[in-house]
Amino acid sequence: MSGDRSEIVAARAIGVGIGLLVLMVLWLIGNRVVGLLWEPPLGPTVAFLGAIAVGVATAIVAGARLSRKVREGR
Repeated sequence: MSGDRSEIVAARAIGVGIGLLVLMVLWLIGNRVVGLLWEPPLGPTVAFLGAIAVGVATAIVAGARLSRKVREGR
């Protein structure tokens, strides 16, 4: 039981790492693109808030998928 729990925690941690990676890449690219449309401070703020939303959603989905695979034994 504890082995399964540790693998589920590791799967969720990997999901968080994937979410942080998506956040960083999306923020860099989004800041360049949105910076063409709006001047600072609105452009970087919109890019960062969008990156946070997508990064959190990615972390939740990736962590849930990986932990489900661990529970199923794949």
